[in-house]
Amino acid sequence: MATGFFWDERCFWHSGGNYTLTMPVGGLVQPLAAGGLPESPETKRRLKNLMDVTGLTAELAAQTAPPASREALERVHPAAYLDEFKKTSDAGGGELGHHTPFSQGGYEIAALSAGLAVGAVDAVASGTLENAYALSRPPGHHCSADTPAGFCLLANIAIAIEAARAKGLVKRVAVLDWDVHHGNGTESIFYDRDDVLTISLHQERNYPTTTGALADRGRGAGEGHNINLPMYAGSGHTAYLHALDRVVIPALEAFRPDMIIVACGFDASVLDPLAQMMVLAETFGAMTQRIKETAHRLCDGKLVLVHEGGYSEAYVPFCGHATIAALAGSAIDAPDPLGQSLRMRQPSSDFDAFLRQSIDRMAEQLDL
Repeated sequence: MATGFFWDERCFWHSGGNYTLTMPVGGLVQPLAAGGLPESPETKRRLKNLMDVTGLTAELAAQTAPPASREALERVHPAAYLDEFKKTSDAGGGELGHHTPFSQGGYEIAALSAGLAVGAVDAVASGTLENAYALSRPPGHHCSADTPAGFCLLANIAIAIEAARAKGLVKRVAVLDWDVHHGNGTESIFYDRDDVLTISLHQERNYPTTTGALADRGRGAGEGHNINLPMYAGSGHTAYLHALDRVVIPALEAFRPDMIIVACGFDASVLDPLAQMMVLAETFGAMTQRIKETAHRLCDGKLVLVHEGGYSEAYVPFCGHATIAALAGSAIDAPDPLGQSLRMRQPSSDFDAFLRQSIDRMAEQLDL
């Protein structure tokens, strides 16, 4: 079976309109290019272009998928929220939450973005594909049931999980979020449930600043089924792989999911403008390989990666290429043009030891 690659040019056309992220325009503040949003189409488009040029795309089952249906959306989002989103979208766009602007047609593009995740999960869960990558845009992991946030308008992964559950394709799903920002939306949707394990590796107090604590383990039936690993700024290749080996993989082995879904952000990279981490392109490839091997042990290889953040137009394509090549088991390589230079900027051995010890302490508190 092949590795699926779900994408659609229309997702690259999502726009936040004329919007500045950090400060109001006027006076001595000159408007920024492209409206000022770091979440632009170029990181995704340049990834797809790089894959086309190297030949990686040709090795994949590349396809689109229909937009998520209203029925699928309502399994996660209240009708009132969807109605307001559609109304605002039809009226020319606007903003419904924190840092979530959209232009006319934003509702339809967001439904298509969610549909790519739904299609990928459905195909892998049903056995049509071995595994898959969904190049979803806009992203989804900050969106709760009724509140968009952080560029996220619909909860793509949660929508895909509930669609697969409604068809009887999965019962227990693990969501691993390695986007550098806490996956607060996904966490909130499943916080009371024991059939979905949510794990988030994120930079401590980056975004959102009030969520993602180690002590937040779930509630009621969901107690113990939410794991947050707030990582120190400066964590790099060694620390991230240690986090997978010490916390993530043991937690997955204990949960025994039917499928693993990765909220795949590339904003922990050393060149990302919205974080202070030191992860390399090769790190993402290595993490993907580890989770792929874990999926083969636990759930017949059923693994889906859904694109989230990542804001370095130059570096995201190489992070994504390394990830998707590892997912597909491809020998096609896109050598990191800054690899040697960036390796020399990795944390010192003393700081790396401190980072690993901090992860060990968190693992002990999580009883892992």
